[in-house]
Amino acid sequence: MHATAPSDQPIPAHGPAVVPAATVVIFRRPADGGAPELLMVQRAREMRFAGGAAVFPGGRVDPSDRELARRLMPDEAEEIAAARIAGIRETLEETGLMIATRAPISAGEAAEARRMLLESGSLAPVLRHFGWELAPEALTLYAHWCPLRDKAFDTRFFVTDLGTGAVEVTIDETENTRLFWTSAASALEMARRGEISVIFPTHRNLERLAQFSCFADALADIAAHPVSRIHPHLEQRLDEEWLVIADGHGYPVVGQPKATSKRG
Repeated sequence: MHATAPSDQPIPAHGPAVVPAATVVIFRRPADGGAPELLMVQRAREMRFAGGAAVFPGGRVDPSDRELARRLMPDEAEEIAAARIAGIRETLEETGLMIATRAPISAGEAAEARRMLLESGSLAPVLRHFGWELAPEALTLYAHWCPLRDKAFDTRFFVTDLGTGAVEVTIDETENTRLFWTSAASALEMARRGEISVIFPTHRNLERLAQFSCFADALADIAAHPVSRIHPHLEQRLDEEWLVIADGHGYPVVGQPKATSKRG
């Protein structure tokens, strides 16, 4: 029997020992008015999770994220609130981009904030130093993926919109080796050509994101598909195993042969 729980709750105690995490899909509108561009990072090959793969910024939820979430969002379920903070913190750490603030942040401020964050490991002292106020509601819960196995990441996906304007991003040079902006369709084509590698959740999410012509489309799709945990699992189909997810979560493609899938 699969262990499951509402998306605002942790995995039940009798379930696998998973690791809470957060990922942020950052939209920006290109100057040419084409499909939205998304910020992706390429993981260092030696990383345990998704080594060498192109993913969205994110990482595990730290205790300091929970502490800050309880202070800033006392009325929101802690699992989601802490994931929001983790997504904001990891984005700054990995890309140098400070998202979800009430006031605009200059590139210079973001660079200094990143240096402080790397020293302290916590977002709270950075916010205090600059007097910044977060706007966590700028991150909309988009999806929730959790393989049912020990040490898997229990990952809440968020989307946020930068709008237009120039932004400066730089790689952290520890966990990642490359940063790039691309449309979802272009990322899928790059993966097809073998220019980037994508793990199963990223592949499925790029297919879903490729359907959206703007950020409003993404919000409408989220509203039509209330978020609940997605548990990828293996299924025997004719003469081969497939890695699949259940229907009903908004994904146009729900499976891939195990032999061709990268699980992370």
